[in-house]
Amino acid sequence: MPESPKVRKVVEQEEQRPNLKIDLRDEPGNLPDKPRSAEEIYLKRKVEVTQQDYQEFLQYQQEKAWQNEAGRAGRPAADAAEPAAPKVNRRNFLTVVAGTAAVGEAAALAYTIKNQDVPAQGLKHAGDTYTEAQRHNIERELINPKADVGGRGFGNWVLLMPTKLGGGTYAVNLNTGRCLAWISYWPYGDYNPISHHLCAFPSSEPGQSFEFINSTQGGKNSMIYGIPTAIETPGEGFNIYRVRYDGSQMEVMENVAETTGLGLGVHVTIDPKTAERYFVTDGQKDIAACFDRRTSRVIAALKYDWEPNDQNLAMAWRNGGTLKISKIHPDPATGKYDYLGTKGQKIEWEMVPMGELFVEEGTLPGTDPLRLSGADGTIWHPSGRWASTVIRLCGGQVILDAENNFDPVAFLQFNKDSPHQYPITKIDNDHWEVTFDKIFSPGHEIGFSPDGRFCVMMNNLRENNCAVFDSSDPDPRNWKKIAHIEDPLWRGRYPNPFHMVFSMDGSKLYLSILHPSPARSGVMVVDTSTWTIKKEIQGIGPDMQTLAVTYDG
Repeated sequence: MPESPKVRKVVEQEEQRPNLKIDLRDEPGNLPDKPRSAEEIYLKRKVEVTQQDYQEFLQYQQEKAWQNEAGRAGRPAADAAEPAAPKVNRRNFLTVVAGTAAVGEAAALAYTIKNQDVPAQGLKHAGDTYTEAQRHNIERELINPKADVGGRGFGNWVLLMPTKLGGGTYAVNLNTGRCLAWISYWPYGDYNPISHHLCAFPSSEPGQSFEFINSTQGGKNSMIYGIPTAIETPGEGFNIYRVRYDGSQMEVMENVAETTGLGLGVHVTIDPKTAERYFVTDGQKDIAACFDRRTSRVIAALKYDWEPNDQNLAMAWRNGGTLKISKIHPDPATGKYDYLGTKGQKIEWEMVPMGELFVEEGTLPGTDPLRLSGADGTIWHPSGRWASTVIRLCGGQVILDAENNFDPVAFLQFNKDSPHQYPITKIDNDHWEVTFDKIFSPGHEIGFSPDGRFCVMMNNLRENNCAVFDSSDPDPRNWKKIAHIEDPLWRGRYPNPFHMVFSMDGSKLYLSILHPSPARSGVMVVDTSTWTIKKEIQGIGPDMQTLAVTYDG
């Protein structure tokens, strides 16, 4: 069958995208007069990895185009010719990549700006002596601010969003599309407030008032994006803010980190059963702590430390080891913990999306990377009966007994070729251990279905799939793997399933499919009755990570 013009055009577009090779040498005149810093070494390595990821992504796109056509035409896919590789350097790399990611969008720009003169309207019509108020009729119209998407609205919900390096958070009324209020933590004396994650307490009238917990990172997390800055020693940060919106403005009610001495900066989740307690978990310090909403008392704090069998970083997790879990307690004299700011962090900055392998190769520096487990998030079972801390570098999660002071009871292992669980051994009332023979792949996000019957986790980098556990048994020690969701085109680092959310009725699972930025990521729709992929929505936008479903579905 002759090749269709449509597919030929797709393939030609793919072939026209350059096979990038980056000149990693410094440009003339910019040679360093001192040894590279850890941040510069990391950024250089990040560029190298980005180049490799992008090459693999282009190959994936090309193969996907051929495979789609082969499926329609009933013939095997052919290999595309390799284009010549232009030479670019680090300075223009992202510009070139952004250009290739925008193929097909240029046609939408059907006009150009001819000149930059002020248009013949406004003040030019007024004249030099036009000083009176207008006498003739002025048409006035009150707009309808209701947000509209193809004739459908989002409903009367408030969307709360952190601004990361912007140092604050803002709330948007989804019904009107208008910003209700915003807050910045700089005026509160926090000079490195990386607003990372948040969670709001229930409110019957969120447009009038609500409270939320906002965790913020600090330290060198602000230095890893290649942003030109004169800052050499960033503020320590790692604050936990309790914030209230009163219908007109947001205000910090308390810095929980200062109150308790626990400076934690990553993920926040609220107990769905009572909304009277919440977890904050930090993957640089490997600490998860549960706080009382009303008093900020620390109900329980757990620390997760890795003891590798192999002291070589490259194999320190793959060759197995022991996960040591400890309950930590405040100083009896002060009533506070000693983990403010960057104190207690094992690595200088977070493991960014798909950044686990930077630890293995030694590119991510720190005082104790060999003991890193990557415990950076704790979620709740929908019933509130259990909590679960993700251990990224071990490819699994620790189930905690929420009715027994959050004692560990089970470790779920999500890798394909591993057992369903590794047993937890209790050493004493404050210490537990989990022993691994090997770890096949790190993982990332975890989540329960709305009815609590299923638990899923993203296996990233070495396996690239989404693993599913049956969590319907009352005893977590009986939970078992039942499926792995996997697209045959997922391999290498990209594309990969990254974040997830269930539909409110639990019939669908939505996975964000991460592509190397600035290429556009997409969403995979999974039927949870069969755990099969039903649809892929492609080309949504770059760096698309977190998904959300409104509470009315």
